[in-house]
This record gives sequence, structure tokens and C-alpha cells, in this order.
Amino acid sequence: MSVVVYAPASTANISVGFDCLGAALSPISGELLGDRVMVEAAAEGAALRIETVGPYAHKLPADPKKNILYDCYHYFAKQYFEQQAKVFPKVLMTLEKNLPIGSGMGSSACSVVAALEGLNAFVDFPFDKQQMLLMMGELEGQISGSVHYDNVAPCYLGGMQLMLQEANVTSQAIPHFEDWYWVVAYPGINISTAEARSILPAQYRRQDTLEFGRNLAGFVHASYSKQPELAAALLKDNVIAEPYRAKLIPGFEQVRSYAAQSGALASGISGSGPTVYIVTPVLEQAERTKAWLEQHFIQNEDGFCHVCKIDEQGTRVTGKSL
Repeated sequence: MSVVVYAPASTANISVGFDCLGAALSPISGELLGDRVMVEAAAEGAALRIETVGPYAHKLPADPKKNILYDCYHYFAKQYFEQQAKVFPKVLMTLEKNLPIGSGMGSSACSVVAALEGLNAFVDFPFDKQQMLLMMGELEGQISGSVHYDNVAPCYLGGMQLMLQEANVTSQAIPHFEDWYWVVAYPGINISTAEARSILPAQYRRQDTLEFGRNLAGFVHASYSKQPELAAALLKDNVIAEPYRAKLIPGFEQVRSYAAQSGALASGISGSGPTVYIVTPVLEQAERTKAWLEQHFIQNEDGFCHVCKIDEQGTRVTGKSL
């Protein structure tokens, strides 16, 4: 028996919603922008064996015990035993690593979500989506240093997700503009989430927090009331994270200038960076933007650029073999 699960890349914060807004992404080309995990039965040997493949597998730790799948398996097996009073079966887990680490596109969340959902699917889904989401958030938080659902929730559930974390509701989808193209570019360098957080102020001025709340509330309102121009005008961060993180990303200011001069709706940093995004409702403009980013922003062969739409599906079982 085997099962394969795909978890899409995601963009957290989306500028306007620091730590409380995120969206899953899918390239319009049909390419995979996310990780896949295969879980298959192993009759003999250790409880867990791990293999890695994919374009960014060489960036993963050589020691299997330092692989994210090791933590996922033992965490899930413990939860499974507590709920089912049964030992989890022996498995071989294969991670197809399609996202670079430290890219700002939810790389660790992708691996965690795909692995945990693969394990859940392998034993016929004993945990529901809310239980799984909480487990994914907790485990991803152990890796990144604190629990945040702005990558995990959209990666798992799809769409654009607003983090709530009240009344037993972790997140809920909000409407998005289906004609918007999200051009995302990873320059090929890495920025750790911890480093990107450490550069932020410990405290903010009252007027800055008021601006943040006003912009986020306005963006959510504009999304529900179908006002794309208003939503685009509010899709920005002048006070919370981007003014500080911009200095960590070579060429970011040039990206912002190009986006403004080309008539794009909005631009910003994806998650903690260094990936950037530019939004436009015109496919031809999206393709021109992609070409410009490939020429002026990407720094090495590890970098890439994709024209994306919001991924509505989120994580899904895709088959029985990679």
C-alpha cells in the first residue's frame, strides 16, 4: 500500500496581513510549486525509513534524524497511538523537495503538511481537518520557532486564508480576485525565518498599529465587496515588516520601482523573503513581469519565477507513486 500527497507553495503575510493572512499558489504552467510525500508500507526493518528526491533534495540534511519527515512521523505516530491505541505501521517515506529552504514560500510548511496528511491518508484519515491543522501548526512552529498558521493553513486548505484562532476556528477562507495573476520570483538566496523576525522592532508606535489594522480590515472588506481597485491600494505594508526586511533582499527596491512603473496592482515580499510577488490582472503584463524578474532579480541557477493563480484545492492526495 502507498499514498502520495501534494502540498502547494504559499505566500504568507501578503504584505497587508502580517502573521494573519496567507494564500496557496499554483503556477498557470501546471508545474509543481510545492512538495510531494509518498508513504508506503514497509514490512521489515526500522519503523521509519526516509528517502529524498527532487531539485532541492541536495539542500536537506544528510542525517535522516534531522530530516523534517523524521519529526513528522514520530509526532504523528504518538498522536495516532493516543487516539487509536495502536502502534503506527512501519513505513518508507519519500520526500520530493520542490521548494528551496528559506525561500519565503512556506517550504517547511509544505513538507510538514504533505508528510502529516500522507500519514493520515495512509491509515484512512483518523484525524479531521481541524485536528490536522492544529498538529501541522504545532509541528511547523517547532521548526520555525513559533506557531504561525499563515503558511500552514493556506497550504493545507487552499485559497486565501485569514487566521482567526478564536472560538475553535483556526482560519477561514476569504474571497480573492480570480483574475489576478501573482508573479512570484525567488532570487536563489536564502533568508531564515528567525533572521527575518529578529530584524523587526520589539515595539511599534500606536499610529503604526492603527494603520496596520485599518489596511487589513479594509483589504478584507474590499475582498468581500468585490472592489479590486480598493483591495490593491490596501495591499501594502509601510509599517510592520517590509520596511525592515527590504534591506535583506538585494534588488527589492528595484522590483518595487518596476512594479509601480509597469502599472502593476501591487508588489511585496512573500513571507519573510527573499521571494517577492507582483500582482497584475493582465496575463501579457504578467509574462513581461516574469521576463523582467528573470533578467534583473534572479541571482543564480537556484532561482526561479512563476506566473501563478491562487490554488483553490490546497493539499491533496494525488496517487500511489511519485
